Amino acid sequence: MGIFEDSLDRATAANFTRPMPKSAQARMRFLVKQLKGTRAVAELLGVSQRTVERYVKGELKRPRPELAARLADEVRKRWQPRVRDRARKQAATATGIVIETRARFGFTAAPGSTDDARLRRVTQHLPPEYAARLFDAQAAGATDQQLRGIAAEGLQEVYFKDGGRRAEGLQVEFTDIDYVELDF
Repeated sequence: MGIFEDSLDRATAANFTRPMPKSAQARMRFLVKQLKGTRAVAELLGVSQRTVERYVKGELKRPRPELAARLADEVRKRWQPRVRDRARKQAATATGIVIETRARFGFTAAPGSTDDARLRRVTQHLPPEYAARLFDAQAAGATDQQLRGIAAEGLQEVYFKDGGRRAEGLQVEFTDIDYVELDF
């Protein structure tokens, strides 16, 4: 997963109405119920079927750090799908998305302007169209580079061009991302 996809998942998880299961046993039970069997969970997590059964029974309690991370990620992906869909639909149709980032922004602009890239911290609300494009691209399996391009286009139009009121012909380059936080 890339930085944008992780940030979209965290933003979605912030809308959950109930906390995710915390213990390894509860998480395994949730996955077994969702995938309808221990064999499917074992294949998903890359462990033996017997290991999954032992976690479900409570015989094993503390997974290795890499297994714990995979387990948490898989539960998060499947936790409260209707709440997740509702939050994304609301952001894509009405509220939009807020992006906070610290990254290097460079420009291709008219002669005489400064186009040197520099590190900026930007917090900007993007309209619902950009949220919808980000969600659609993520659902279609877009790469992190493609998601970055959509976000860069949104920041270019809304933040740097101020909705078309200035900087006509400006092209923004969005590179060297320190962090990205999304919220809807």
